Amino acid sequence: MKPLFLAIRWKTLSASFAPIMVATALVSLTQNKVLWWVSGLCLAGSLFIQIATNLLNDVIDFRKGADTSERVGPQRVTASGVMSEKKVFAYAILMLILAMLCGVPLVLLGGTPVLIIGLVSLFMAYSYTGGPFPLAYLGLGDLFVILFFGLIAVMGTYYLHTGLLFQIDAFIAGLQVGFLSTILIAINNFRDIEQDKKANKKTLAVRFGSKFARYEILFLMASTFLLNGYWFYRGWYVAAALPLILLSTAYLLLRDIFIENPSEKFNGFLARSAKLQMLFCFQLTLGLALEHLV
Repeated sequence: MKPLFLAIRWKTLSASFAPIMVATALVSLTQNKVLWWVSGLCLAGSLFIQIATNLLNDVIDFRKGADTSERVGPQRVTASGVMSEKKVFAYAILMLILAMLCGVPLVLLGGTPVLIIGLVSLFMAYSYTGGPFPLAYLGLGDLFVILFFGLIAVMGTYYLHTGLLFQIDAFIAGLQVGFLSTILIAINNFRDIEQDKKANKKTLAVRFGSKFARYEILFLMASTFLLNGYWFYRGWYVAAALPLILLSTAYLLLRDIFIENPSEKFNGFLARSAKLQMLFCFQLTLGLALEHLV
């Protein structure tokens, strides 16, 4: 099981937990009624799709030569020969099937919008690195993460509870979660910039260089914290204030990214950014929950 555990990239799975956690807290505050089975299925479906995406990425990057012995990132099970392409691909298909099963009750509840979101999400799990227009190889992976692991995940969960397709609170929360998730991708792409150049994987870091990669991460981080001003505007002062406790943590991570050049140290930065995302979203979730008491 250890190779499979490596292949699913467990340190990045905060990207699936965070949006559902925040959206559920937002529902609790604004609607006072949480359908826990809905949040549970949203979380399970999101996890299965992310794991499937990671597994497919493991296989496809190996086929395209993006993962070689020169890689400075964590071990990839297909490239290292620890697991066969066939087995990794089979696990990916299993994850997609499980995601579809989670989605059936949600489609029955939410109708056509949820069906469309589900089908597009399943398709994008493969298209992230596969197909004729692989998003990650065209520099569109960052946008994909903001949309699917931020806006769609938060707003979709909110819609299933409330029937509201667009709600500004959910939109702002979705942007914050999406930006934090995209920092994971941006750090990953910055770390792999030289290897990706050789594999013709045109991430934003490859297209625009190291300076851009650093400032992209800075923009995403700064925007996340600045958007907390919206919660002050809403009068939800606890929700606005609690995530700000992490400003020093964010600063130290940014400082190290600006000082260091791509190397194995970036594996640690990736873990720290995942931890920051979970802590930020937990603080925001806690703040939204505590608004009931103030």
